[in-house]
Amino acid sequence: MNSTFCISGYGYNVDLCSVVVIWFFEKFLPRHKIELEVLHRGLKREKVLGYCDLTDENYKRPREFLIELQTHMDEESYTKTLLHELVHLRQWVTGSLQLRYGKMCYCKEPVEKYEYAYQPHEIEAREQEETLYEQFMEEVCGVRINNSIIKTISRHLL
Repeated sequence: MNSTFCISGYGYNVDLCSVVVIWFFEKFLPRHKIELEVLHRGLKREKVLGYCDLTDENYKRPREFLIELQTHMDEESYTKTLLHELVHLRQWVTGSLQLRYGKMCYCKEPVEKYEYAYQPHEIEAREQEETLYEQFMEEVCGVRINNSIIKTISRHLL
C-alpha cells in the first residue's frame, strides 16, 4: 500500500477504522499514493454522519483528503459510513468526481442541479456502501451477510 493515513478524534474504534481503510486502499486503490486523515468529531448539529473533503490544492489530481465521521456510532453504521466516504474519495481519485469551473461535477455533469438525495455521486456511494460492507464482512471478518443485521463485528477483527 502506497497510501498513508492518520486517525484522530474521539468516540471510535481505532482498530476498526484502520482495518476498513487498509482493506479499501489495498482492494480499490493499491497503486495510488493517497494521504488521508480520518477525524472523528461531533457532527450531530450538522445533521450528517460524515464528510469527505479535499485538502489538496491540486483539484485536477487530488491525493490529499480529510474524512470526518460522527462519533459514537454503532459498528455497522460506522463501517458503512466510512465506506460511503471512501467511495467519495475513490470518485475524486479516479476523476468521476471533479471540480470544474468552481462547481462539483460527477462524470462532468454539475451535481448542484439535483437535490442532495438525488445527486448521482451520492446515489453511487449509497449503493456501494451496502455491497462494500458485505464484501468487507466476508473477506476480513469471515462473516457472510444474508440480509440479516450483524450487531457487532469487533469480535471478528484481528
